[in-house]
This record gives sequence, structure tokens and C-alpha cells, in this order.
Amino acid sequence: MLDSLSASLTVASSGLEAQSTRMRIVSENLANATATGRTAGADPYQRKTITFDAALDRASGSQLAKVKEIGVDTTPYRVEYEPGHPAADKAGYVKMPNVNMMIEMADMREVNRSYEANLQVVKQVRSMLGMTIDLLRS
Repeated sequence: MLDSLSASLTVASSGLEAQSTRMRIVSENLANATATGRTAGADPYQRKTITFDAALDRASGSQLAKVKEIGVDTTPYRVEYEPGHPAADKAGYVKMPNVNMMIEMADMREVNRSYEANLQVVKQVRSMLGMTIDLLRS
């Protein structure tokens, strides 16, 4: 029984770590949603993406959530007409980041819910371990 509780704790902890990294990526995207290039025609901030993979934990025999790759979104940049902007090209157009605020906010909500679910598992396992220890004492 303790092995299965320990494995549950290991799986939930890996989920917490993976979602924490995902939250950092989403936060970075949101923070740079309006970050343009510094010079005329320069590329702006490019949205980051994250992919996950399952990795076998040999000690517990469980599948753990791991960050596979942090990449960049290849979606084209938005272009806006702002002739007075320092990053405007000769025609007055500025390349804007390929960050969609609605997508990032939806991702943020999903990350938050996934993180909370993993945190609840950790709390439940700790509670069950405490009850098991209490039973063994008596």
C-alpha cells in the first residue's frame, strides 16, 4: 500500500513540476504580448510553446509527466500600421508578436486547474500516509 501511495505522490509531483513550467511559459507569452522589435523591420517577440511527454520512473514503475520541449510558435506575426513607431518599416507597418491573448488566458486557466488537481492529489496522499502511520502506531 505504501508503494502505491508513494507512486501517486511521485506522479502528482511530476505533474506539478510540468504545470509550473507551463505556467512560466504562458506568463512569459502574456508579458511579451506587445513586445515589438527595437529597430525598423525587426522581428518582435515570438510566442513560446511547450510539449509534454510521459517518462517511465523505474523506481516506482509509474508514468511521469515531463517537459519534452520548449519551442516557438511559427504562426506569422500580426502587422499593424503605426508609422510613428520605432519598429515601423518604410511603409509604416510594425510586426507585432504572434501571441493571442485569448489563447494564453485559456491556457492559463487550464494550467491552473491542472496544477490544483495535482496539488489535491498530493494533499490526499499525505493525509492517507498520516492515517496509515496512525494506524500502525495503535
